[in-house]
Amino acid sequence: MRYFVVFLFLLVSIFANAQNDTLVKFIKGTVIHNETRLPMGSVHVINATKVSGTITTPSGLFEIAAQVNDTLLFSYLGYETIKVKVTNDWIKENPTKIYLSEKSYVLDEVTVFKYNLTGHVQVDTELIPVASDNYRYSIPGLQVGYEVGDKSPNAVSKVLGSIFNPADFLYNVFGKRPKEMKKLKEMKKDDTVRNLLATKFDRETLAALLEINKDDIPLILENCNYSEYFIKTANDLQIMDAISSCYEEYKVLKKNK
Repeated sequence: MRYFVVFLFLLVSIFANAQNDTLVKFIKGTVIHNETRLPMGSVHVINATKVSGTITTPSGLFEIAAQVNDTLLFSYLGYETIKVKVTNDWIKENPTKIYLSEKSYVLDEVTVFKYNLTGHVQVDTELIPVASDNYRYSIPGLQVGYEVGDKSPNAVSKVLGSIFNPADFLYNVFGKRPKEMKKLKEMKKDDTVRNLLATKFDRETLAALLEINKDDIPLILENCNYSEYFIKTANDLQIMDAISSCYEEYKVLKKNK
C-alpha cells in the first residue's frame, strides 16, 4: 500500500508539472540597449508561436502571454531582431532582461542610370522605362500602390499547376505546411504584428513568424506571379498580404480540384 501511495504521488506530480508546462501565462521582462545598458521603449515583442504581440513601455518593460517552448521575437528599427525561447526558468523566475544591439550596416553599391529628360512631363514619361510585369492598383488615401499578383497573366494557372504537381514549389510550401500558413489569418488580425511588419523590409520577422526560410519568400511570390519590382520594394506587411492572398487562392483551387 505504501508503494502504491508513493507511485500515485509521483504520478500526480508528473501530471501537475506537465499541466504547468502547457498553461499559458503572462511573462514579464525588460528590454535593454546592449551598449548603453539603458531600457528601450517601443520595442516590438511578438510571440511567434501564438501570433500575438505587444510593445515595451518607455522604461523597457513588457508583459506577454506565453508558455514553455514558445518563441518570442524582439524587434526595433535599426537593431538586430532576436529570437528567444520561453523556458521553465523564465516562467518561474519572472522577470528577465533582453539585450538588443544596433545593426552594422554595409551599403551595397548603387548604380545610377542617366536619363536625358526634357522637362516636359508627357515626353519624359515616355523616356523612363516601366516594368511590363508590374500590376498595381492604388488605394484612396494611401501614397503607395499595392500589387495584385492574381491579376497578372497566367497567375491562376501557376497556382492551379502547383496543386496537380506534388514536386511544385508552392505545393511544398502551402500543401505541406498548413499549420504554419494558418498563422497568416492571425497575423492579419493582430495590430501589433501588422504595425511591426509595415516597418520591415528585411523579411526576417515574417520568415520567423511563418517558420520558413527567408530565402523562400521571393520564390513564393515569384510562383504566385508577383513582379520582381514588388518583391524587392514591398514592405513585410504587403508581402504578408500577398502570400495570404495566394494561399487563399491555393486552398480554393485545391478544394475544387
